[in-house]
Amino acid sequence: MPGNSNGVAAVERAASLLEAFTERDFTLSLGELARRVELDKSTVLRIARSLAKHQLLVRNEDASWRLGPKLMKLGNIYQSTFRASDIIEPLLADLVTRTGESAAVYVREGDERVCLFRHDSHQSIRHSARVGSTYPLDRGAPGRVILAFNGRSGSIYDEIRKAGFHTTSGERDPQVASLAVPIFRDGQSLFGSLALTGPPDRFSDDAIRKNLEILQVAARKLSVAMGGDPGP
Repeated sequence: MPGNSNGVAAVERAASLLEAFTERDFTLSLGELARRVELDKSTVLRIARSLAKHQLLVRNEDASWRLGPKLMKLGNIYQSTFRASDIIEPLLADLVTRTGESAAVYVREGDERVCLFRHDSHQSIRHSARVGSTYPLDRGAPGRVILAFNGRSGSIYDEIRKAGFHTTSGERDPQVASLAVPIFRDGQSLFGSLALTGPPDRFSDDAIRKNLEILQVAARKLSVAMGGDPGP
């Protein structure tokens, strides 16, 4: 049906406009938007104006565009569906204080992992990311843990399930090391992964052993609070 086909295409084009923005360039000119989504300027302008009516985009005084406030509302609704922020936020803050590294919770969304909650390290050299940022599932300890406890086959995932944690150094980013454990809700349903990240030189074997114990205690507290069974 042509009407339905056109409707789907319009939605996909609108979504591509929103996805064109990144944390490095959150304001884009009409020309740059058109280049990134591979559409002509008139089409992009028409879609952008429609999105602006719903506060999904905002036009700046210089005629460039930025993401709109409605996305913040939708993001807050998305977070609230997990009903865990009151538990997670103080837990992450405590992890940062006790370990000195950045702490975050990641959940699976399709073929990626999304940073749902995060507290950055107070140290001058640290790994920083934004809530809402997405990363590959098969790069970095947080994603590997999610795949393992979602039943992914393979020797590496067998080892992760047996150990109950995973650590990587430079797998996704050469300047980032990570240590992650699973968190559960509603029995043995995987919620996501709880992770510490920082520069590789601070993730020595001794540091990993020390921080793993702290991380595992935090993961058990979080799992129990969400009705999960963290195991022994």
